[in-house]
Amino acid sequence: MSKIAVVTDSTSYIPTDLLKKHNISVAPQVVIWDGKTYLDGVDIQPTEFYTRLKIAKIMPTTSQVSMVSMQTIFQGLVDQGFEVIGLFVSSKLSGTLQSATQGREMMTSGNEKVNLVDSSSTAMALGFQALAVARAAESGASLKDCIAIAEKAHERTGVYFAVDTLEFLHRGGRIGGAQRFIGSALGLKPILMLKEGRVEGVERIRTKSKAHDRVLELIAERVKGKSNIRVASLHANAAEDAKIMLDRAAKECGAVETVFSEVSPAVGTHTGPGTVGLAFMTD
Repeated sequence: MSKIAVVTDSTSYIPTDLLKKHNISVAPQVVIWDGKTYLDGVDIQPTEFYTRLKIAKIMPTTSQVSMVSMQTIFQGLVDQGFEVIGLFVSSKLSGTLQSATQGREMMTSGNEKVNLVDSSSTAMALGFQALAVARAAESGASLKDCIAIAEKAHERTGVYFAVDTLEFLHRGGRIGGAQRFIGSALGLKPILMLKEGRVEGVERIRTKSKAHDRVLELIAERVKGKSNIRVASLHANAAEDAKIMLDRAAKECGAVETVFSEVSPAVGTHTGPGTVGLAFMTD
């Protein structure tokens, strides 16, 4: 039976206890701020990041995981006898998959043992995909079956989120189909989703609380009639709102697993503080 290792990137922001339990490796994205470079979730943590963002005069930018980081992670796992499945943030949002491809090519040996998949997602929608593959491997699934799970997992996941402002997405060039909300969303809270790997606008709601209610409704609609529903909250410096939303989602959706997660600094650079959302995965 093959030894299979899963690699993802830090935009998934899978909680540390789950990473350790399922032996998932994380390639850190890069945050560039005021001339300094930080590894996402390593050199800079969410609380520190959002506290600083509130008063910052110079805004951060991001860069994808370096080729060298990818090469180092892949080579280390292959040298330990693992077949590798790398599952990364949507290629329509980031060049991370390209870095992974280049990192694999840089390996000195065993690059044929590294299999790469575009998740068409991010945040815990990506996290759930990585967990599904890792759990399948733990249960004895073959490499071929694990790759098939990885390639199909995006069809069973989704993420909806409410942002305080579209400024950060617009400035970072990640706004996608939500572009139509620019200039007409003053005083309104945009609700966004990931669709086919891109950020798309769903609708605009007058108040934050109603926007959060609507996110919950949209998730409930998507998982209705499905089995083994897993739900995760995601938040950018809005923990209390996210906890309330996750508790409600768990009850209303009948979730078999809930995960409380934060929005990593690399993603928060583009969504801005105050973002709250839900990700899901079903059978």
